[in-house]
Amino acid sequence: MKAGMKFDIRDPALASRGEERIGWAAQEMPVLQQLSERFSKQRPLEGLRLSGCLHITTETANLALALQAAGAEVVLCASNPLSTQDDVAAALVENHAIPVFAIRGESTDVYYQHIVAAMDHQPVITMDDGADLVSEIHKSRVDLIEQMLGSTEETTTGVIRLRAMAREGALKIPVIAVNDAMTKHLFDNRYGTGQSALDGVIRATNILLAGKTFCVVGYGWCGRGIALRASGHGAHVIVTEVDPLRALEASMDGYRVMPLLEAAAQADFIITATGDKHVIDTQHLEVMKDGCVLANSGHFNIEINVGALEAMADARHRPRPSVDEYRMADGRRLRLLAEGRLVNLAAAEGHPSAVMDMSFANQLLSAVYLAENGRGLENRVHRVPGEIDAEVAALKLAAMSISIDELTPEQRRYLSSWEEGT
Repeated sequence: MKAGMKFDIRDPALASRGEERIGWAAQEMPVLQQLSERFSKQRPLEGLRLSGCLHITTETANLALALQAAGAEVVLCASNPLSTQDDVAAALVENHAIPVFAIRGESTDVYYQHIVAAMDHQPVITMDDGADLVSEIHKSRVDLIEQMLGSTEETTTGVIRLRAMAREGALKIPVIAVNDAMTKHLFDNRYGTGQSALDGVIRATNILLAGKTFCVVGYGWCGRGIALRASGHGAHVIVTEVDPLRALEASMDGYRVMPLLEAAAQADFIITATGDKHVIDTQHLEVMKDGCVLANSGHFNIEINVGALEAMADARHRPRPSVDEYRMADGRRLRLLAEGRLVNLAAAEGHPSAVMDMSFANQLLSAVYLAENGRGLENRVHRVPGEIDAEVAALKLAAMSISIDELTPEQRRYLSSWEEGT
């Protein structure tokens, strides 16, 4: 730890345990490690102040260390009050002199105080997971905008918010939508969320999924992954959607598709993955079965109308650490996991390191891209450059000892011409 360095964590004494777990995760993140070694020599982020509003996990720690190796002056705050791993925060502060402002279970007030601390770092590049940091800069610290090269955004919810800002002319910096990289959403959202969301549900409840009716609300890439893994556990999966194309896809993937009000009356488990507000509302709560388990896999704790659930309940108690059981006036018990927050991080450890390896490789390469090109980019949401996506995929394949074919010169000529036909 640097003398005089400011931070706010639960307990510095947790650092040794956090360091062990950061090292464990690093073994499953070979792409990020390769890039870190390369950039430790090139130092493309030398002297640039970078603030990250991210889930403070072992995987994020490895990203922070890679950014530091590339020369960035990094400060971190949490992007969710329940996702911080306190031992990891301690290790970053104590062992790596990276200021962290994050405590698991922090109040909403403290959460925003920590975002203020990240803004006080006066970043020229930010990294977001949910767009809270960028939106706060635009609301309360517009003095920072002129110096900023841009930001990156990790998750679907944040990209939705940022595109809304851009449509309204409110976005004053360029943002790279890391979430939209093929090597992010095809793998992180599908395989990462699929495994980690069910990990959270199972750790919280220890209820057998096989034979149960499991409703997935939303069939985006996260919903696809959750449905796939729930089906693999032997659950009978129902999908609910508002998009006809996604609903059709879910049906052809073998799932039952129906309105949520109909599904709510049948389901033993309901998990939301939409990024929208009050997807589960009063009318759904009124018809749910006794013992129904409710969980959220979207970024913010707004998908389940927790206020309505509390208003309808006669009593509440906590039979397990991440389970609040609400007793309705008619005697039914509805079980809410992780206070309606992101279940994979609030009740488990988040995505497996192997998929975050690709997501955070995109983050690192996008930060370097902003450092080199940020001044020339329009103030809108940009896709990850295709060459970055391809590089991450190629590095991941190499790390997995997988080789693929290459086009012959004849095949390249054919694919770039129009004259040769039948």
